[in-house]
Amino acid sequence: TPEPEPERREGIPLGRIAGVPVVLAYSWFIIAAFIVITFGPQVQRAIPSLGIGAYIVAFGYAVLLLISVLVHELAHAVSARIFGWPTAKIVLNLWGGHTQFASFKATPGKSLMVALSGPAANFALAGAGILVLPLMRTSPVGYLLTDIFVWANFLVALFNILPGLPLDGGRLVESAVWRATGSQEKGTLAAGWAGRIIVVLTVLAVLGWPLLMGRQPDLQIVVIMVLVGGFLWMGASAAITNAKLRLRLPQVYAGSLKRPAVGVPATASVAQVRETLHQNPGSAVVLTAPTGQPEAIVDPVALQQVPDAGAAGTAASAAARALAPGAYVPEWAAGQELVQYLAALSGTEYAVVDQDGYVTGLLDQDAVVRAITGRNR
Repeated sequence: TPEPEPERREGIPLGRIAGVPVVLAYSWFIIAAFIVITFGPQVQRAIPSLGIGAYIVAFGYAVLLLISVLVHELAHAVSARIFGWPTAKIVLNLWGGHTQFASFKATPGKSLMVALSGPAANFALAGAGILVLPLMRTSPVGYLLTDIFVWANFLVALFNILPGLPLDGGRLVESAVWRATGSQEKGTLAAGWAGRIIVVLTVLAVLGWPLLMGRQPDLQIVVIMVLVGGFLWMGASAAITNAKLRLRLPQVYAGSLKRPAVGVPATASVAQVRETLHQNPGSAVVLTAPTGQPEAIVDPVALQQVPDAGAAGTAASAAARALAPGAYVPEWAAGQELVQYLAALSGTEYAVVDQDGYVTGLLDQDAVVRAITGRNR
């Protein structure tokens, strides 16, 4: 047998901090290069004696931003651990970073505390930097790096408390609506739309205001705004889509999505199946084993191709397609349980059985997808 393909690495492992694996995604080097190219000339103008070393200082900007984001994500991870939420890993990437959690049970209050712990950590770092800043006045490079560290943490914190997903402040909207309605999904939906509104308002403020004042927006600001705005819009849209899926999930159950079907022993002939279809118009026929377990679905086209003269002597299984092993579900299966169960099965068709094990219908994978997504595949 061929060897399994090695798992694709998403970045450079940086080890564990407080027991949490930290990964530096390859995409981080893109933002690092952007920072060096953008701020290198500015550092050179501020401290001409540095020469080409100004670009090394600019790279220090990128590293300090990375550290700020790492502390932000560690605050999420540590506060989540207090509530018993298992943290899978922290990934630092082009967009800053994110903390991946394993399955956990959240409440509005806990979700909000974990979300706001990140900005709180950045405000604390900015405060610490302000205290250190006077000590750096004799060192132009040290003062410059400390100053940028203060501003980086202040802006990261301020930006993240904006009340819309995917920003941490979006959890404030989510938790408020969640507590008021009892539905986390409705909270996520509201926070996702709030995130979209924030993108529009930010674009209008950052790009629209200079135009209103008769000035051209700075090209660097336009590029940053396009990147950040695009990222936020995609994150908000993903939150909205996910919330809509979760809202539909409880209404998805096998009994309502099935199409009628009847079970017939696999030993039946084509003639017997035709008689069954005559008695049950519009139904499909599922062949069952002696144990009652669904085995195959009779193909109507193949059934009609069997000559009438040979119908009594031809096994129905000759005009049927096999079901995947175990491809049957109870008609009361619903929501996440149904989706997870079907995901573990092969094939795209499943027999539906009642509490006594008798076949009552057929369920198509497409029907489940349409019910969850609200659209055709």
